[in-house]
Amino acid sequence: MQHLNSEQLAAIQYLNGPLLVLAGAGSGKTSVITHKIEYLIKQCNIKPAHILAVTFTNKAAKEMKERITKLFNNTQTTKGLNVSTFHTFGLKFIRQEHQYLGFKPNFSIFDTEDSLSLLRELVCQKEEDHKEKLEAYLQCISYFKNNVLEPEDAIKIARNDMELSAAKLYFEYQKQLKIYNAVDFDDLILLPLKALLSNADLHEKWQNKIHYLLVDEYQDTNQSQYALIQQLSRGTGKITVVGDDHQSIYAWRGAKAENLMQLQKDCHNLKIIKLEQNYRSTGIILRAANQLISHNTSLFTKNLWSQLGLGEPIRILPAKDEEHEANRVVVQLLNHKFQLRTQYRDYAILYRNNHQSKILEKTLREHRIPYQVSGGLSFFSRTEVKDILSYLKILVNSDDDCAFLRIANVPKREIGPSTLEKLGLYAKTRGLSLFTASFELGLEQTLFGKPLERLRNFSHWLNLVSDNAQRGDTLSVIQDMIKTMDYEGWLKETCSSPTTATRKMENVQDLIQWLSRLLKNEAGEEKTLAEAVNMIILMDILERNQDEKPLDCVQLLTLHAAKGLEFPHVFLIGFEEGLLPHRTSIEEDAIEEERRLTYVGMTRAQKTLTLSLAKQRKRYNEIIDCIPSRFLEELPKEDLVWDGHNTEKDDKEREKEGRTHLNAIRALLSKPNTEDTIA
Repeated sequence: MQHLNSEQLAAIQYLNGPLLVLAGAGSGKTSVITHKIEYLIKQCNIKPAHILAVTFTNKAAKEMKERITKLFNNTQTTKGLNVSTFHTFGLKFIRQEHQYLGFKPNFSIFDTEDSLSLLRELVCQKEEDHKEKLEAYLQCISYFKNNVLEPEDAIKIARNDMELSAAKLYFEYQKQLKIYNAVDFDDLILLPLKALLSNADLHEKWQNKIHYLLVDEYQDTNQSQYALIQQLSRGTGKITVVGDDHQSIYAWRGAKAENLMQLQKDCHNLKIIKLEQNYRSTGIILRAANQLISHNTSLFTKNLWSQLGLGEPIRILPAKDEEHEANRVVVQLLNHKFQLRTQYRDYAILYRNNHQSKILEKTLREHRIPYQVSGGLSFFSRTEVKDILSYLKILVNSDDDCAFLRIANVPKREIGPSTLEKLGLYAKTRGLSLFTASFELGLEQTLFGKPLERLRNFSHWLNLVSDNAQRGDTLSVIQDMIKTMDYEGWLKETCSSPTTATRKMENVQDLIQWLSRLLKNEAGEEKTLAEAVNMIILMDILERNQDEKPLDCVQLLTLHAAKGLEFPHVFLIGFEEGLLPHRTSIEEDAIEEERRLTYVGMTRAQKTLTLSLAKQRKRYNEIIDCIPSRFLEELPKEDLVWDGHNTEKDDKEREKEGRTHLNAIRALLSKPNTEDTIA
C-alpha cells in the first residue's frame, strides 16, 4: 500500500463505523476497494466468504476480482470472496432462499421480451402496434418495483390514466409470474429486500453471512438497492460505500444521487473521506471540469487536483455542419497521431447520442481508420447492412454458404427451412456449395415442385446479377438488384415504424455509397467488385474481432458508455444546445444531470481534450441552426483555444504542423535501407 495517498490509506483502514468515500473522477476508488478487501482479510482476519463487494456491471466486478487476485498472487487465499453485481447477488439470495420466497428451485428469469409477452397476454393484445404501449406499462412496473411500491401503493400514486392502468396490471403481472415460477430483473433486488424486511431470522442469518459490505458507484443506486444495502448492514456499521455525486448520470433509470445524503441521515456516525487527488488528467482539464460542475447544486463540495502538470489547453473546433465536424475531428486526430507517433487506441470520440456515430463511422471508414463502437450499434452490426453485405459476398463468391443462407429468404421468397435443409444435405453429399448444388439435376430426387422452382429462380437471378456486375456498370447493377428485390418495401413491411424503415434504408445507401468510392482508387482507376467487397469484409472482421483481442483502433462511445474509462486523447463532439445539454433535458429542467454527464466526458481525458460544435445540423430532413452549448460559457476562457478564431496563431500552428510533417518525411527518407546495406 506504499503507493497510496493519506486519504486512500485512511479509507482502507477505517473500521470504526459506516464509511462514505467521496471519490472524484480518476482518484483511485477501485484501488481503495480492492486494497480494503486485502486489508480486511490479511489484517482483520475476516474470511473471504464473509466479505461482499457489489457494483453495477459485470465488467467492473470482473476487474475488481482480477485486481484482488493479483494482490494475493493466487486465487486460493480469496476463495469464497463475493464480488458481484447487485443483481447477481440477488439471484444468489433467491436461489438459496427460494423455499421461503415460495419458488421452486428451477425458477426462471424473465427478460424484457418475456415480460412484454406476459403483459400482452394480460391485456389480450396481440397486434405489434401495441408494443410501445406495453413497453410503457413495463417501464412503469419497473419504476414501482425500484421504488419498493406494492400494487396498491402504485394505484394511489398514479398520476395519469396510463400509470393507473400499469398499476392495476402490476398485481396481475406479479401473480402470473408466481404461477410461472419466474422472476423478472427488478425482482432480483426487490424479493431479497422484502424477505429481509419481513423475516427477522432470515435477516439475522444474512447479517451473520456478511461481516463486511463494500459498495461501488453508490451514487447510481436506486431506492430498492439503497434499502437492500441498509438491511444487509443494519446495526453493524461494517460497511464502506464509494461514490461521487458529480458522476451521477443515471437518473433516467432510477438512480438517486440523493442516496449519498440519505446515508448521512440514516447513519449518524457516518465517517466521510474525500478523494480529490486525480491520477488521470492534467491540471487544465481538471480546472475546466471543476469550474463546470461548480454550477451544479452539489451535495458535497469537492475539488479535483493533479500533480501531472497543467498540460495543453482545451481545443475548440467549430464546424459548418455535422459532416464538416466529423471531417475536422478525423483530420485533427490523424495529424496529432502523425506528430506524436501515438496509437489509434489512444483516441476516443465521445458523443451524447448514438445517432451521432453514424457520420463519424462513415468518415473513419473513408480514411481507412480502424474503430470500435461501444454503447451503441456499430454500422456492421446492423441487420440491413449484414443483409446487403451478404448479397455482395455472393456476387463475388458464389460458394459462400453463410451468405447464401442469410439472403435466401430476405426479402421473403417462400424458400423455407425445409427447402434449405434438403438442399444442404444434398450439397454435403456432393461436396458442393449450396449455390452450385441448386442447379444440379440430381437435386430433383430430393426437392421438387414449387420449393425447387422458387429455389432455382432465386439462384438463376443471383447468377444473372453476378454476371452483369462483372461485365457492366457494377454500381448500377447492384442498385438495380436492391430495387428489383424491393428491399425497401420489405423493410417497410417488417419494421416497427416507417421511421425505422427509412433509417435502415439510409444505412443501406451509405453502404452502397461507400462501395462506390471503393470501386475507384485515388487515381480514378476502376477496382474490381471483389477487391472493393474484400476491403469492406476486412473492416467487418476487424470490428467483429474487437472483443476477442485488443485492437489498435479509435474508440467511439456515448458519454454514458465512457463512464469508468480513460483515454490519453479525447474528442467530445456536438457541444451545442439540444445535443449537450440534450433538448429533452432542457424541456424537463434536468440540466444538472447533463452537466454531470459533460463532466464525466471531460474527465475521461488524460492528456488532451478537444470539443467540437457545428453551426448547422440536419434533423428530420431539415437544416437547423445550432447554438453553442451553455456549458462552453461555464468553462475557464483562459484554458480554451478556439481553432479559427485567432488567425495569426492558427497560421503559426499550420506552419509548425507543416514543418513537423516535412521533418518526419525527411527522417523516414534518411533512414538506411537494411537490405541495401547488407547487399
